[in-house]
Parts: sequence; C-alpha cells; structure tokens
Amino acid sequence: MKKANHKTRLIDYLKEYKEITSLEAIRDLGNTRLSATIFTLKDEGYIIATEDVQVPTRWGTKTTVTKYIYKGQVDDLNQMTIDDVINLNQ
Repeated sequence: MKKANHKTRLIDYLKEYKEITSLEAIRDLGNTRLSATIFTLKDEGYIIATEDVQVPTRWGTKTTVTKYIYKGQVDDLNQMTIDDVINLNQ
C-alpha cells in the first residue's frame, strides 16, 4: 500500500466532501500549500473549479477566500469538449 501524502489525502477528502478551503486543508489535512497541491492535481487531469467566498474573520469583518470544488477526473484532457471547459466553474 502506498504511503499517504498531501496529494492522496486531498484527493480522498475532495471525493468525500466535494469542496475545501485553505483553512480546512490546514485543519483537516495539515496541508499549508493547498493551491500548490491543487495545481498538481489539475496537471494530472483532476477537474477542480474555484469559487471566491466571503468568510467572517475573528475581528468581525469579512474576507474573501477561495473554495476549491471537485468536479471529477479526466483520463485524457484532449477528450474534453468546449462545453466541458465552459461548465467547469458552474
């Protein structure tokens, strides 16, 4: 059995929960470089959309963070249609 790493833990998390923010990645996975791991997964054919969301801060204000949303995996990126690409962030 392969040893778990940031990438494999994130894949399992996204398949179960469908979305993640950087705070959740730090808290639940110990991953402090979520965007780098997402970049690697996208490069390997995972379809992950992004959405900016407003979240409260500890000072009572709001800030914007990125939520990553798992959409599936493409075995061959060349098989994607224009409609597939357009629908990635929906």
